[in-house]
Amino acid sequence: MSTQSNRGVVYQGPGKVEVENIPDPTFTNPAGKKIEHAVILKVISTNICGSDQHMVRGRTTAPAGMVLGHEITGEVIEKGRDVEMLAVGDIVSVPFNVACGRCRCCRELDTGVCLTVNPSRAGGAYGYVDMGGWVGGQARYVMVPYADFNLLKFPDRDQALAKIKDLTMLSDILPTGFHGAVTAGVGVGSITYVAGAGPVGLAAAASAQILGAAVVMVGDFNQERLAHAAKMGFVPIDLSKHDRLGEMVEQVVGVPEVDSAIDAVGFEARGHSGKEQPAIVLNQMMEITRVAGKIGIPGLYVTQDPGAHEKAAQQGSLSLQFGLGWSKAQSFHTGQTPVLRYNRQLMNAILHDRLPIAKIVNAQVIPLEAAMEGYAQFDAGVAAKYVLDPHGMLTD
Repeated sequence: MSTQSNRGVVYQGPGKVEVENIPDPTFTNPAGKKIEHAVILKVISTNICGSDQHMVRGRTTAPAGMVLGHEITGEVIEKGRDVEMLAVGDIVSVPFNVACGRCRCCRELDTGVCLTVNPSRAGGAYGYVDMGGWVGGQARYVMVPYADFNLLKFPDRDQALAKIKDLTMLSDILPTGFHGAVTAGVGVGSITYVAGAGPVGLAAAASAQILGAAVVMVGDFNQERLAHAAKMGFVPIDLSKHDRLGEMVEQVVGVPEVDSAIDAVGFEARGHSGKEQPAIVLNQMMEITRVAGKIGIPGLYVTQDPGAHEKAAQQGSLSLQFGLGWSKAQSFHTGQTPVLRYNRQLMNAILHDRLPIAKIVNAQVIPLEAAMEGYAQFDAGVAAKYVLDPHGMLTD
């Protein structure tokens, strides 16, 4: 690659991103140490994620100047001398988790909390605040460390390119939705409620369906997103009607409770009044989930939220009615999704036409240079998942 052939989406501060020239990737880690277990990818597709929006809204401690993006699919164009299982020309999916493959957590496939790739806490990710300083992939080119462990190689190049809009969802959104459904105990005949009709909520709903749920309800205030959820075969729950979620569930299934609940909203949740209530979804999950039921929480919760309206919430402390969940013997599962636990199986479901995830989340391809407009539209609540096309290789 020639000098400054790379361009990427750079966070400029609250409410602002720009596409600009960024350094070409090199075989060095965030500490500046040379590494040989990495590859450099030509990015074929990279997606805008709701988690990115938290940073862009100024709801995290992200510093200006960060290259954003953790949902990456690409082609290997260079590899370090320690990379044995991949070849130049391979098309691969990049889990958003940066993971070493060697620590205790990685060896147990808890790759979302790798113990070595982030000096400040467990868990690393590309282009994300407090996740180890790894450069993001909303760019033309990106470096991926521990490549043999992290990367999922697609078996056939032409097949991969033909299904790229579906396969690009393997880096985060689809495994995250699937993880939410699995940890919520969804199985054959389950009655399931998903909070949030955004892309992760729809991925969770699709995952619940493929796992055998009898009924999948999706709740939101956004009418456009609810209409799309209904079109995809899910039961829309219009939260703008009133704040008695159990009653709305009862109208669908005859009882005001579900077997499994999935929080695909996270800490920027709003109540019926329109005001932010960061614990409202979690409290509703405990209310409607049956005794001994399970709650999966793929929605993001942060340790610091400088934009929170409540002082306690600025430090990640929520007004949680935990006693309710305890008294009902409910199970909760939180944390970043360990993508490697699921992505190969989900790839097979896509390749064999079992999971048309691009259609379900309404994937829309836009050029990398249009990222600023994509962020603005997504923030406004459009019923779409934006896929950035850095090299003009995709068709919409």
